[in-house]
Amino acid sequence: MASAAEQLAANLNFGAFAKATELKKRLWFTLGALVIYRLGTYIPVPGIDPVILDQIFQQQSQGMLGMFDMFAGGSLGRMTIFALSIMPYISAAIIMQLLTAVSPSLEQLKKEGESGRKKINQYTRYGTVVLAAVQAYGISVGLEGMQGPGGASAVIDPGYFFRFTTLITLTGGTIFLMWLGEQITQRGVGNGISLIIFSGIVANLPSAVASTLELGRTGALSAGVIMFIIVMSVAVIAFIVFVERAQRRLVVQYPKRQVGNKMFGGEHSHLPIKLNSSGVIPLIFASSLLLMPLTLAGFSGAGGPDWLTSVTALLGRGQPLYLAIYVSLIVFFAFFYTSIVFNPEDTAENLKKNGGFIPGIRPGRNTANYIHYILMRLTTVGAIYLALVAILPEILISQYNVPFYFGGTSLLIVVSVTMDTVAQIHSHLLAHQYEGLIKKAKLKGRRG
Repeated sequence: MASAAEQLAANLNFGAFAKATELKKRLWFTLGALVIYRLGTYIPVPGIDPVILDQIFQQQSQGMLGMFDMFAGGSLGRMTIFALSIMPYISAAIIMQLLTAVSPSLEQLKKEGESGRKKINQYTRYGTVVLAAVQAYGISVGLEGMQGPGGASAVIDPGYFFRFTTLITLTGGTIFLMWLGEQITQRGVGNGISLIIFSGIVANLPSAVASTLELGRTGALSAGVIMFIIVMSVAVIAFIVFVERAQRRLVVQYPKRQVGNKMFGGEHSHLPIKLNSSGVIPLIFASSLLLMPLTLAGFSGAGGPDWLTSVTALLGRGQPLYLAIYVSLIVFFAFFYTSIVFNPEDTAENLKKNGGFIPGIRPGRNTANYIHYILMRLTTVGAIYLALVAILPEILISQYNVPFYFGGTSLLIVVSVTMDTVAQIHSHLLAHQYEGLIKKAKLKGRRG
């Protein structure tokens, strides 16, 4: 027997969507914000020779800079005002979450509720400005040392003025994207930061498909390899959808209680725990930390010290060191972020307050330990899943020089953000239909 929510979900149609005025406003706002972001990815930084820069970037497009460019939506390759994308903000958020876990004062601030969260967000913004400024200055210095195949410089007029303008432009672009992402989250649909990364990846998918087909036309890739990549991408997407929807349901029993002459309670429900509670965050965090120091190394690699050249070579796509660090960061952040978003002690305490218990487990500390045990087992499987999805396509695709957009990282981000956004749209439509039913019930009550 379908539940009321499932029946409403089955009845959702375009008619219901047309009546949901608030949802349409949110969708239009989200779409407009993403259009503004995409327009900004084509506004170049002053003082750059685009032809020379394109020649230089083509030489390093399959390295770490190529992956950074994927997250930046092509902004880095064109050296636009959004070249740093939202990565400094993500790096600052990682640092703040790590500090919150080890600093008692920040941990206490986190427990203060809304006011504490606002202060932590403000510290994150300050950290974003600092990180963006450091990276922007490093990129400006690196650009001055970059030369094209003919020896021409990528910067038209090198000097401190160029460094200053580049620092201000790139830092301002990141701060604007940070603000834009927050606005999307508050006034639009979905997570703003994730949608910005998502739109950058999706916007470049057509060109990635075209370049892959061009490799097939020129004979660089055989038809069999192209078909294998397509089948692999579809299989990875199906696997991602299956695992992202998988969950372990813990049975929760509520005791019977008598109020007057009536008996209440006695029913049971479920406590759902997702197989991958951390979502796509570990991949974004791991990529951000891996890319932050290597951005400068990649720009300075051509004319910089020998050790920087060695670092970029060892951390190239498909290299053992790159894969090992990437997997380690993914596993670490899978456990770390899960511990932040799901607290077994709080869950056990809430169950105890509401009179619920897990059959065969004593309420309180024993319930918390049991939930923690289940959560760690699920997180282990989830971390292995994330590592496999991120690494296996990377190994296969690195052998054939195919664009990054067919890798597991990009596919996971696209699929996860799409599922999350669709779920939010669905919940808005359900809320709208419930409101309509309540209004109809009130009208019938008045008439009666």
